[in-house]
Amino acid sequence: MLALNDLTIEKMQIQLADLGLKPYRVEQIFRWTASGADDWEQMSNVPLTLREKLSLQFLLRSVKIITKRQSRLDSTRKYLMQMHDGALVESVLMEYKHGFSACISTQVGCRMGCAFCASAQGGLERNLTPAEMLGQIVAMQNDADVRISNIVLMGMGEPLDNYANVLDFLHIINNHMGLNIGLRHISVSTCGLADKIRSLADEGVPICLSVSLHASTDEVRQRIMPVAKRFSLNEVLSACRFFSGKTGRRISFEYILIDGLNDSNDDAKRLARLVAGMPSHVNLIPANPCGDGKFSASNRVLEFRDRLMKLGVNTTIRRTLGSDISASCGQLRRQSLPSQPDIIA
Repeated sequence: MLALNDLTIEKMQIQLADLGLKPYRVEQIFRWTASGADDWEQMSNVPLTLREKLSLQFLLRSVKIITKRQSRLDSTRKYLMQMHDGALVESVLMEYKHGFSACISTQVGCRMGCAFCASAQGGLERNLTPAEMLGQIVAMQNDADVRISNIVLMGMGEPLDNYANVLDFLHIINNHMGLNIGLRHISVSTCGLADKIRSLADEGVPICLSVSLHASTDEVRQRIMPVAKRFSLNEVLSACRFFSGKTGRRISFEYILIDGLNDSNDDAKRLARLVAGMPSHVNLIPANPCGDGKFSASNRVLEFRDRLMKLGVNTTIRRTLGSDISASCGQLRRQSLPSQPDIIA
């Protein structure tokens, strides 16, 4: 059965056409679903008879907070979320000077297999739907009693491996009848699916694109990122230039610094050449503990940054948030229901 809260306004208009509803009534229903309603009773201004009819034809997907953990180092909160079928994902709420940002998952697990990322452990279970992505944001907003103004699709999963659902989610979250979060306040991360980057450029959605490079040569990249065997650095960078040219948006290149693997002076020089001539910045990320412990954080982060900046590359070091609760980059993962959670939601 189709879930009504998975639908964009355009798709909802098509699905409800047979009911002969007036346009304002369809918009009324969409306002509820796009704002996070997951129960028919919440639609208080929709006639009961119509709600009953809709409930016979459509589902409403729900997202439930199972546990949350509060960092003792900062205000970061990590949530374990359960989907309608019992599938579990993790989401993170982060506080910045500009407001609150949500890091949400787009898949249950991940099949990209990056060696430094805990989300890849156990592979991919399934894709999340638009309603399940939206539900993570609404659940965190309600729990923390805050308004989330920025979203990063950097949790579990490869967003562009769930392309159609992510695209519908972007249209729903951006719609003025829903949460109305600007696309320029949404970052979509990818490990480098060059073909999907080009498709996203053609969609005309001016999101912030974050591309995981993590190496300055194809040889090293293939050792830690299986996707690199499918798309070379040249193919990824070409797609990024296409995206930037079509959208006018600057690209963020993510680069996890791993001790002795990709943190040499030569790596910095090669990286600078790769991104030259493109509106971009490099976001350096010290490797966080995860996986089998094979990789350790570089102790050359500041030196690497300074060298890139001398080479004319706009470079930042990602602020580490929630490291004590495994909420930092690469640490989100699939897990079972905890027997002794820190906080029961």
